[in-house]
Amino acid sequence: MTKANLDIRAELKNKKIPVYAVADVMGVHENTVFRRLRYELPEQDKQTFKRIINELSKQNEAANN
Repeated sequence: MTKANLDIRAELKNKKIPVYAVADVMGVHENTVFRRLRYELPEQDKQTFKRIINELSKQNEAANN
């Protein structure tokens, strides 16, 4: 059995974004994010996750400069 949403999981890992940060932006508990990632998401939801990850990554880059 393969994990669902490998692309989102890889982006989180590559950009070093913790799941709790994504959950904070979404206004949910981090366990809710993990539950949503258990099953393959519709493309629209994936785009929402990717947008949040990219925004958090940009914030991290700005804070480090």
